[in-house]
Amino acid sequence: MNIDNNDILIRLRYALDLKNTEMVDIFKLGGIELSKDEVMKVLTKSMEHEESEDGMNKEDDHIHCDDEMFESFLNGFITFKRGKREPKPGQEERPELTYEHVNNLLLKKVKIALSLTSEDMIEILELADVHITKGELGAILRREGHKNYRICGDRYARNFLKGLAIRYRG
Repeated sequence: MNIDNNDILIRLRYALDLKNTEMVDIFKLGGIELSKDEVMKVLTKSMEHEESEDGMNKEDDHIHCDDEMFESFLNGFITFKRGKREPKPGQEERPELTYEHVNNLLLKKVKIALSLTSEDMIEILELADVHITKGELGAILRREGHKNYRICGDRYARNFLKGLAIRYRG
């Protein structure tokens, strides 16, 4: 079962007990202006093939979260949790979007936002009964293009979110 960006946001919001107004603020910090109603439409699962009784597609109740929106949210989440960082001379105000694999991006950016160590991340995954070595985790956290880079599968991403929920919600 593939998880999409909307599903990841739903699970992340639940795991960290983020309020709707906080979600609006996080998107705004990432450079995306969404109303509370629009955020609620992002936080719904896609009903791609579902039609209502009048034959209309139910997409009106859903806003698809593409990779750019997702990465902007994660950048906003880092700012929300750690505060605004002053850019160094010659550095852009907003981080450049990387368009990395979504699951790798999720683990990297949440690690930064929550100030997690690699040991913390291994513990979080173990809460969801997933065992990973420090080397395997390091490969997932590397920059795409590095010789030891590995794509993070949906299983790790799903279980990382599950472990976060166990750690932060009990």
